[in-house]
Amino acid sequence: MAAPLLSFEELGLVQGSGWLFRGLDVYIGARERLALIGRNGAGKSTLLRLLAGTLEADQGRRTIVPGTRVVMLEQEPDFSGFGSLMDFATHGADAPSAHAIAAIADQMGISLDRDAQLASGGERRRAALARALASEPDILLLVEPTNHLDLGAIDWLEGWLGRYSGAFVTISHDRTFLTRLTRETLWLDRGQLRRKAVGFGGFEGWMEAIYAEEARNADRLDAKLALEAHWLARGVTARRKRNQGRLEKLHEMRAERAAMLAPTGTARLAIAKDAVKSKSVISAEHVSKSYGARTIINDFSLRIQRGDRIGIVGANGAGKTTLLKLLTGELAPDTGSIARAKTLSGIVIDQQRALLQPDKRVRDILADGGDWVEVRGVKKHIKGYLKDFLFEPSLSEARVGTLSGGERSRLLLAREFARESSLLVLDEPTNDLDLETLDLLQEVIADYEGTVLLVSHDRDFLDRSVTITLGLDGSGRVDIVAGGYADWEKQRSAPKATKAAAKSAPQQNTAAPQQAKRKLSYKDQRDLDELPQRIAEIEAAMARVEAALHDPTLYARDAARFAALTRELDSHRADKAAAEDRWLLVAEMAEELARD
Repeated sequence: MAAPLLSFEELGLVQGSGWLFRGLDVYIGARERLALIGRNGAGKSTLLRLLAGTLEADQGRRTIVPGTRVVMLEQEPDFSGFGSLMDFATHGADAPSAHAIAAIADQMGISLDRDAQLASGGERRRAALARALASEPDILLLVEPTNHLDLGAIDWLEGWLGRYSGAFVTISHDRTFLTRLTRETLWLDRGQLRRKAVGFGGFEGWMEAIYAEEARNADRLDAKLALEAHWLARGVTARRKRNQGRLEKLHEMRAERAAMLAPTGTARLAIAKDAVKSKSVISAEHVSKSYGARTIINDFSLRIQRGDRIGIVGANGAGKTTLLKLLTGELAPDTGSIARAKTLSGIVIDQQRALLQPDKRVRDILADGGDWVEVRGVKKHIKGYLKDFLFEPSLSEARVGTLSGGERSRLLLAREFARESSLLVLDEPTNDLDLETLDLLQEVIADYEGTVLLVSHDRDFLDRSVTITLGLDGSGRVDIVAGGYADWEKQRSAPKATKAAAKSAPQQNTAAPQQAKRKLSYKDQRDLDELPQRIAEIEAAMARVEAALHDPTLYARDAARFAALTRELDSHRADKAAAEDRWLLVAEMAEELARD
């Protein structure tokens, strides 16, 4: 392969009383798309700072090709001391021009004249991205680039990175983002750095193979070492297997809720059965809410049942927080009514972590300084409970201020999920969490016996967790879809004629159309049978193209071939998406016929 643009040999860093990692070899070649994966606290962000040259290593040699520009997007850039977002974006001798920054900001739909101290997390994230992207880097180092971004901004960023001619390394909890963009994976795990020429889509299979090999070798270790080094690996493997069953249950719950929703997405309140009414915890009927001349929520009706997992999605400013506050009673509607069960008791987990004081120990947060945690009425030893949330048991004595941002988020989840409640409200819970913790959060939500209201921009997490998606487009309309984010996207992208037909379908009462629906057409049945093989063939073709594009010398040797392969890969991706959408449609039709 060609010489890398940036490398670090025998990299080591001391943290506290020991080595965070030691003897790592890292290299980044031209146009590489790397996912950096690892648990919270493993040192991922630290590793990127070392590569960027903003942190000095205790061991190793950093080499960079002269003239190579490396730019890092920090997870929480420091905006203190800046009057406006533009002041932040243009500070420093190496900052790009204000014109270049403004051009990127305009594409993201943000004005950088905004006061930096009053700006929201999403506005700050866009300003930091505008500075980084306008710098025309040869290597981009990105720490949680989708944090605080809405779905439109994430789509824009994915498109920009897809066209980007440089290399990037990204840390992200957003599975969809990683799967779409990365071609190679770096896995930082217990002080070791592994590398494999697979994008994030192949990471979990690779990880499972590594853990399985470790489990086979565990008998060679003494009992203490096996306990300390392998409890996590075994727990993760078992958890993933259990989650397959939970996903099957989730799909069953979605099917049940779909039967209670009209094809137009509005709730069938008028024909709800008494048994359903008795399970209702929140009933909204013809609710509207406006601020001045702007309508935020318009004529919204939904009966939320005990056990529902409700995902709320939409662009920033579309009204997600307003809808959440209406449902929980923090806001009153202008018109319509919202009734809540008298026994409803909720806990709210937001992004502020206000409950976590830095000088307190983990033991103080979970058990008021004791050894036992009251977990929904059942006592559990703190060390066992910590393991449930992927903490080392010895961490019970650690101060909150020494924990990483992700570990503090996980600690807050552990504290709140121990409480008795019947309603759980989660506002962007996936920010700062690693992938294993997201799996854990999915598991806890699946096992939660109450109702969940979840605001998130994490598409994959929504698809794995919610039974109903409430989609807001900013006009006041709320789409009600049985399923996750992908189901809402499919409904939004459906042709208007199809939606109109669906809307009129309930009014057709003749016997003939009912008989016609009892059997799939020849074309529908053929697509149902043949599309899985077609999708597999497309995936194989994509793999061949990705393998060719992985050649780090290709762009320099033959730019025209690189461009042609890139176009071919985009075409395969479009074909795959269309085939998957079509197969899902006919599969749903077949399921509906089976229920008739």
